[in-house]
Parts: sequence; C-alpha cells; structure tokens
Amino acid sequence: MSEMKIVVTSGKRKTATARAVIKPGKGRVRINSVPVEIHQPELARMKIMEPLIIAKELAEKVDIEVKTWGGGFMAQAEAARTAIARALLEFSGDEELRKAFLEYDRTLLVNDVRRKLPKIQGGRGARARRQTSYR
Repeated sequence: MSEMKIVVTSGKRKTATARAVIKPGKGRVRINSVPVEIHQPELARMKIMEPLIIAKELAEKVDIEVKTWGGGFMAQAEAARTAIARALLEFSGDEELRKAFLEYDRTLLVNDVRRKLPKIQGGRGARARRQTSYR
C-alpha cells in the first residue's frame, strides 16, 4: 500500500484558531467546508489566498482543508493563512518557500501573539480614563 503524505498544522490570531490538513490532490482549498473561491467577505478571502499565490506551483498539487473556530471573521482568516502557509512549508520542506514567506510577511509563519487588553476600572476601556475635573 502506498503512503500518502498528510500534514496537519495550526495557526492562531487573537482568540481564533485554525487547523489545516494538507494532502496530495488537485489544488482544492476549503475553509470550513466552503471552497475558498466563494468564501466571504472578499477581504478575508484575499488574506487566505496570500500563501497560495506565493506557493503557486505547490498549491496546485495539494488539497487543503481548513477548519476555523473562535474569534471574528478577520482573525479566523489570518489564523487560516498562517495554518495554510505552515502546512505548505511542512509538506514541501522547501527552504526557498520559507524565505519567500518570511520576505512577504512574517505572520505567515509566526502566530501573532497580540491580545486585547482587558477593560479596567475607572474608564470606558483598557486605556481610556474618565476626565478629571478640578473645579
């Protein structure tokens, strides 16, 4: 029986998490069982497509299934793009592809660790304070 190479990777952004499963195929990419070509909104779709455009030849030879949960639609899109980029890199093992990803945007391979600051007492948000009156 022939061995089929399957790679599972993950990506995170804020509270969103994405898991990408990559295997040899015909270039199909699905995000939460929806083909990436009809994924809405368009801005999120373009974010998700970035690693696929950079790794054009490889992306046409593999099928990628991404499942996302948590966070908002944009955080999910960024988590998905990180998961896809990592999966493509791990699947190919190509150092040139790694350099291309890092040259384009470091967050393609590295999770964005920034989180929302919690609101604290004495104001409307994390930083905003009530204006003090001296008279």
